[in-house]
Amino acid sequence: MLPSMFGENSFDDFFDDDFFRMPPWPGRDPLYGKRGKNLMKTDVRETESSYELDVDLPGFKKDEIRVDLQDGYLTIQAAKGLDKDQQDKEGRYIRQERYAGACSRSFYVGDMEPDQVSAKYEDGILKLSLPKQDKKELPKQSTIAIEG
Repeated sequence: MLPSMFGENSFDDFFDDDFFRMPPWPGRDPLYGKRGKNLMKTDVRETESSYELDVDLPGFKKDEIRVDLQDGYLTIQAAKGLDKDQQDKEGRYIRQERYAGACSRSFYVGDMEPDQVSAKYEDGILKLSLPKQDKKELPKQSTIAIEG
């Protein structure tokens, strides 16, 4: 039997429960690249009468952003493409770090009509305002009759 240089529990920390949740490509999202984690960061504030969302969408133009409300879900989509023909006319890129692709994010907002939501896009930030819904009163009775 050979003496162990590391001790018997050397790799326990390496193969703990979090090991199997780690992505096989550290620091990279295969869909959006290594900057994908920075897309659509959102702040949500509550006021007396509304919820205010600030969604970071730097580098997008207003016409590249779409906001939909369907079945109680508010979905924000943004898509950006780079024109390959224009790149060839302006010169050869040595390195290109600007984002091209699409991303989306959804929030459950409940029973709401699209005209109740206001949206404004300014300086790379999409600002949404959603009114608070009146709380529905639950029935007082808590006992359920059993048949049979």
